[in-house]
Amino acid sequence: MALGPGRRVVLLGGGFSMDEDGLLDDWLLTLARNPRPRVCFVPTASGDAPGYVDQFLSAFRPRDCAPAVLSLLRREVDDEALRAFLLAQDVVYVGGGNTANMLAVWRVHGVDRLLREACDRGTLLCGISAGANCWADASHTDSFGPLASLRDGLGLLPGSVCPHYDSEPGRRPSYRRAVAEGTLPGGWALEDGVGALFTDGRLTEAVTRRPGARLYRVEPAAPGEPGGPGASGKPGTPGEPWGMDEHPVPCRPLGTAA
Repeated sequence: MALGPGRRVVLLGGGFSMDEDGLLDDWLLTLARNPRPRVCFVPTASGDAPGYVDQFLSAFRPRDCAPAVLSLLRREVDDEALRAFLLAQDVVYVGGGNTANMLAVWRVHGVDRLLREACDRGTLLCGISAGANCWADASHTDSFGPLASLRDGLGLLPGSVCPHYDSEPGRRPSYRRAVAEGTLPGGWALEDGVGALFTDGRLTEAVTRRPGARLYRVEPAAPGEPGGPGASGKPGTPGEPWGMDEHPVPCRPLGTAA
């Protein structure tokens, strides 16, 4: 089995479905192992929404790549063909929607195992929203209505992920509390406009398409720190009766927009 240069995962806070400038998607393609990469869009989390698929194809057909779509809700290939198709991809791009439903469907079809195998062979795995959540051990999701913790990811990225950190009301305080209280392990929070590349679980590059957008590392407060175990309970942030550490990560600006 040919192995790639380490397991690579990209978390996206934007892309073709959110941004008109295309900067994050252009950056993403530079990370692929081939100069004209095969890029597979997986829209499972949206229920294979036709409009979402059209957006992807409209964005990627003009680029120097070979776009394709994997539809599982209308699957037409057997297990052998599905494996061959996924392992042939240079980039697997997972769309947003319902994280929990997507993971359940993937497991029924064996896609979770195939994605791990593809990653081991050098395929770049990436996605936005649910498509970012899925790669970690756990995530912060609205799959069940209210924001909740989901410890059911693929485990290719240690810890947890929280998308839309600056754009959806309640995301930030809810994620901070989940990490502080141990409902979620420490992890990564993405503001819209950010992209983060991880190699073998370690952050290797962080970029942004807009000024001020940030990636954060969020951890529970250490013992003895304000709000941490064994501490006095003094909150780290006014209005939050819990303690945690939130560290912004420098991001490289992309293009002239940042």
